[in-house]
Amino acid sequence: MSLTVGSYVVDIRSGRVGRVMGHVGPCLQLRPFGGGREWECPPDGARPATDAERLSAATAYANARSRGEVP
Repeated sequence: MSLTVGSYVVDIRSGRVGRVMGHVGPCLQLRPFGGGREWECPPDGARPATDAERLSAATAYANARSRGEVP
């Protein structure tokens, strides 16, 4: 399983989709789709996101943006 910088993963602890921004110690640094505050996730707590999960995250972000909930 490859969790490389730039790939999209699912934090299986919360179900959130994030983009791998880097590694700090043993943890992955994940950023939500569309940007925002990064969070840490252990590598064994993440799995590659499916195309459907990435599309769902993108749709949720676009909807929130159209409602003015994100800049």
